[in-house]
Amino acid sequence: MKISVCMATYNGSRFIEKQIQSILPQLSYNDELVIVDDCSSDQTVNLIQKFTDSRIKLWENTGNLGAIKNFEKSITNAEGDIIFLCDQDDIWCPDKISEFVNIFTQQKEVTLVISNLQVIDEDDNLIDDSQLISEFTAGMLPNLIKPRFRGCALAFRREMLNYFLPFPKDIPMHDMWIGLVNEIYGQTFYIDKPLIKYRRHNNNVTCEQRSSILQIIKWRYALFKNLLFLLLKKN
Repeated sequence: MKISVCMATYNGSRFIEKQIQSILPQLSYNDELVIVDDCSSDQTVNLIQKFTDSRIKLWENTGNLGAIKNFEKSITNAEGDIIFLCDQDDIWCPDKISEFVNIFTQQKEVTLVISNLQVIDEDDNLIDDSQLISEFTAGMLPNLIKPRFRGCALAFRREMLNYFLPFPKDIPMHDMWIGLVNEIYGQTFYIDKPLIKYRRHNNNVTCEQRSSILQIIKWRYALFKNLLFLLLKKN
């Protein structure tokens, strides 16, 4: 079972080294860390290249794609049977990949696995010991109302790409889309254990924390519209 970790980077030099250092020891010689850099203007690319590890596959965009399409490019270039999504500024717990792989191996019907997480600040200090445990609920309707799928904490089987890609242009974030589509065509398994240290800082890429009610309504409409289109297309 080949593992692909898909990362999208943009001006992430402050935290990128710690993140890569937390991932590489968990990968076998046949696995890969697929990184697509979206025209960073800092030292992100140089820091990635310093690792000189053949498992790191780096693409550098010639024009800025934005977070959603950048992740799509990373996923498209992945070769693994199990695909993990990865932010540039978090820290993975040492047993994250093995815990996920155990679920995928033991439960063949599961198509997407998501774990609990811990929240840390810019200096690696713990903020919240459990982020998802009190609020994670599977199902399309609950997650259309309040999306609970965080890309940094999930992985999915390669065969689901037939449903996930391409990402619609007007969705708010790719992880919302992946989670909702999986609720229709797949099966989700939640690991009630923090397997990632999710970093909160001023430059986090989020779409809803600072958005107006009107914008959130528009995004929900976009998600619903694209899900309906996908259902009609697949059926």
